[in-house]
This record gives sequence, C-alpha cells and structure tokens, in this order.
Amino acid sequence: MTAREIAFLIFPDFQMLDLTGPLEVFSQADRYSPGRYTLRTLALDPGQVISSSGLAVVAEAATPFAGADTLIVVGGRGLDVAIRRPEYPEWIARASRSCRRTASVCNGALLLAESGLLDGRKATTHWSRAEELAARYPKVSVDADPIFIRDGAVSTSAGVTAGIDLALALVEEDHGAAAAREIARQLVVFVQRPGGQRQFSVQLRAQRPTREPIRDLLGFIAEHPGADLSVPALADRVGLSERQFLRVFHGETGHSPAGYVEAARVEAACRLLETTDDGVERIARVCGFGTLRTLQRSFQRLLGVAPHEYRGRFAATGAGFTAPGGGSAMA
Repeated sequence: MTAREIAFLIFPDFQMLDLTGPLEVFSQADRYSPGRYTLRTLALDPGQVISSSGLAVVAEAATPFAGADTLIVVGGRGLDVAIRRPEYPEWIARASRSCRRTASVCNGALLLAESGLLDGRKATTHWSRAEELAARYPKVSVDADPIFIRDGAVSTSAGVTAGIDLALALVEEDHGAAAAREIARQLVVFVQRPGGQRQFSVQLRAQRPTREPIRDLLGFIAEHPGADLSVPALADRVGLSERQFLRVFHGETGHSPAGYVEAARVEAACRLLETTDDGVERIARVCGFGTLRTLQRSFQRLLGVAPHEYRGRFAATGAGFTAPGGGSAMA
C-alpha cells in the first residue's frame, strides 16, 4: 500500500484545532493500519508558526512543492492578514493542480475562493463568515448550513471541529466506512453528524444583549422552555410594553421573540432526546410545544430532521457500534 500524503497549509495566527482536528483523524487512520498516510505541515514562512492560542507549530517550507494526495488549508484569526498577501492564493492555485483533492477548514474557504478554486462550486464556511464569502465571491454558491460540502475535487467545511467531520469523510472515501467508524470511536465523535450549523446553540447565534434585563430573559427562556413565553408574558417580565419589547428584543438579539423561543424550545427538546428515554409527546409538552405535531414542524423547519431521526442519531442510549468486550460506543 502506498501512503497518501496529506499536506496542511498554515499561516501566522491560525486556529490550532483547524489543524490538529483533521490531522489527528489521519494520524489515527495510520495507527489503525500503518502506511496509509504521511502528514506534513507547510507554511510560506517556515519554522515556528504561532497559532491564535499561542501554541507554536514547526512547519516545513511550502515551496518548492512537489504535490500531495490531499491539500488542506486551515483557517483562523490570521486569515484576514494572509488573504491580503497574494502569494497565499497564488500558491494554493498552483499547488492544487498537483493534488488529487483540495480542502479547507473553517474560514480557510476564503483563501480557496481567493485562489479561484471555488468558482462555480458549492461551498460552506464558518457561519459567521458565510455572508462575507458570498458577497466577496459571487461565483461561489455558498450554503451556510452544512457541516461540510464536497464538490468534485474540492471540499470546504464549517467552523473548527467540522474539519474532523470532513477528514473522516475523506478517510472513508480512501479506506472504507469501517476505518472511519473505528477512528470515530477512538476520538469519541460522530462518524457523520446529522443536521448542520443551525443546530448550534440559539444563545450562541444571537447577538449578546447589552441590556441586563434582556440577558437575564434569555437565561430564563433557556431554563424554562415550558413556561408561558408569549410576547405579553415576556414583556411583563422585563417591564416593557409589548410594542417596546418587540423593538428592544429584536434590536438586542437580532431575532424576533417568537423565532428565538421556538429555537430555544427545539434546543431543549434536543437535549431531552439525547439524554433521556422520555416519549416524544411528553418532550413536546415539557418543552412548551403543546402537541407532537407542533414539535415535529419546528424540528423540520429548524433542523431538517424529524425528532425520532434526531434521537436515533444522537441519543446516548441509541444504536451504536459494538466495542471490544461487548460495550456500546456511539460513533
């Protein structure tokens, strides 16, 4: 078996997990069956490259570059500086021609777009940079929701840990589903996450309110999804008229009260589906949906899956892979 070379391109102030997440997937694959991969970390300015967390990685010189099986461009806070240096997109465009596959992690997609590799392709990136990617590169078809998108020989992934998901998919392509499952078990991650970036916390997606009463209200909503969370009840809790409350809430969070409450209730239902054996109808009542039908509609609208499908993929007590010794390990 000829080892496939995986080359990672980093730059100053890169995101460490963008590198180490997918790198560890390929490293685990090589431990699972030696000789599958060789790994290289490259930089246009070789030597010690400092990440945004302050940790340093010693990188090889990116030039000259004889090619690799797969080139992965990481992301991170330093991308906005790197993208203004024309040698980065120029190097990526040249290097990709001698690689079977090219991929990016997180906002590394903007470097791929700057190099022209995403023209006419579908792509994703971290949800916070998706609008910018679409606006700056109109030839790219941007979808902000998927964990990763593979379009021909070019792949892009969403924020940070999504690089692990993409790397598992690449290992599965190279060596089959069994290898990807084994690595996922070792890393204690899902071999394939359902849903997309929409699944992440509604409080993380919302703007952080500047007014303390609204911040407290968001905490109350998260902790009491089954309470009366109608506009009159919420407005009364913060001492505003309904008209004032609607204006202030949207201005402080970027969401309507109804939309925010629905997302918070879906999030609460997800936690119960993951961690309990409660019936779905009971979860619908506890989380403030009232009826199973209402819960199902909200799940389809916000997550794109039915509640029972979500439980089947995420529940700790759901179907998993049989571990050595007879235990169960989700992957």
